[in-house]
Order: sequence, then structure tokens, then C-alpha cells
Amino acid sequence: MPCIQTTTSVPISDADRKTLQTRFGKAIEVFPGKTERWLMLTFADNTPVCMAGDGDAAAAFVEVSLLGRSDRAHFERMTAEVCDILRDVLSIPPHRVYVKYTEVDHWGWNGGNF
Repeated sequence: MPCIQTTTSVPISDADRKTLQTRFGKAIEVFPGKTERWLMLTFADNTPVCMAGDGDAAAAFVEVSLLGRSDRAHFERMTAEVCDILRDVLSIPPHRVYVKYTEVDHWGWNGGNF
């Protein structure tokens, strides 16, 4: 039950969204037992983002939520993946990306909970 929510200050074209979908789908496999099959992605583009006092440069805030727990090594690897993807696809430099992780004990789906 992973979910990756991506908020960017730059526009995301349909082609870029599809590329992000593919690359995030592969990147989520950094976490043991997580696959694209259960991955939900949300995108909010053209959102004002002010980072380090600069609201003009491209920036992104990415939230990765996981059912269950992981460890620091997996989070480190995923942060590198997310930063590489956003740099490659949207030209957002890694120093302008924050990634937040949330480990969730209860996750609802299809009228029930896991």
C-alpha cells in the first residue's frame, strides 16, 4: 500500500507524468514487498513552493507513505531515486527536493483495512 504524492513548482506534462509513473513504479521496489501493483501516485504541479527563501527556482515536495515499517537504508536509497527521477524528468535539482516518509499501521482499501 505505498502512495507517493508529488508536489512541484513546475508544470508536469502528460508525457512527463507517464514517465514519472513508470519510474516511481520501479523505484518503489526499493522497499521489500512493495510493488507498482499497489502503488498510488498523486501529482500537484504549478504549485507555489518557497524553499530556503527562494520561491522562483524549481522545487518539489514528495511524500512517500508505506503500510508497515522500513529501515534507514531503504529510505536513503529511495530518496536518491526520487531526487534522480525529478532531476531527470522535470529538471528539479536534488538540493531543491524534500522527501517525507510516513510509516502507516492502518490502511483502508476496498471497504476494509489491512
